Amino acid sequence: MTQTDGYLLDNRQTEAGQRFDAFATLFDPTTFRHMERFGIGSGWRCWEVGAGGTSVVSWLAKKVGPTGRVVATDIDTSWAASAARPPVEIRVHDVGAEEPPGEGFDLVHARLVLVHVPDRERALRSMVKALRSGGRLLIEDADPALQPLLCPDEHGPEQQLANRLRHGFRKLLAERGADLSYGRKLPRLLREAGLREVEADAYFPVTSTACADLESATIRQIRDQLVTAGIASNEDIDRHLANVASGSMDLATAPMISAWGRK
Repeated sequence: MTQTDGYLLDNRQTEAGQRFDAFATLFDPTTFRHMERFGIGSGWRCWEVGAGGTSVVSWLAKKVGPTGRVVATDIDTSWAASAARPPVEIRVHDVGAEEPPGEGFDLVHARLVLVHVPDRERALRSMVKALRSGGRLLIEDADPALQPLLCPDEHGPEQQLANRLRHGFRKLLAERGADLSYGRKLPRLLREAGLREVEADAYFPVTSTACADLESATIRQIRDQLVTAGIASNEDIDRHLANVASGSMDLATAPMISAWGRK
């Protein structure tokens, strides 16, 4: 992520780890499928941008082996620190404000990062710069404006409350500079950055245990902001968390769009 006092989802909070676990369950299979398609293997040099948790970093380390290199960066590396052993190097780094941590990478990857970065254009240029000729860039980001609802099947008061809170969450994100329609722009942005062989797809979980875990952790993490902004009362939030815990609702995520290209 990028350093900003307005960042809504602070990595230092306990719920951040629960969110990382949910993201891993939901999105790792898609991420790994794309990387496998690139032919990742022994000796590859990789930069994981906004690493957050350890699931992608650890997977990359196994793939590149002892002759490879994985540089994992974030503005808060506390959750990724446990992965700091060869071939993994953990660095505190602001992708939207600093030069890349090296060049000549075979693969640069960022997932659910750039949507939150104020200077997304600079961050993208930095990642492209870091690639070797022929190297691959994989950017994966959400597009909440494509599917703004937590409960697409809004058939009762529980779902209506859930969608009201999701609308409030999106409002808080937008106020802090998040681009809620960023995911759909990725193919064009990669082409404009000079990449070739650009392709993209999307993954849209509609309901799962991980979706519920992600929602619970997110709402608990932003509870104070929702109340302070007048979006919901503590009673609303308690009722919603109980509804989520009951397992009676189908909870979706925003589509995650994966876009990739070659330098």
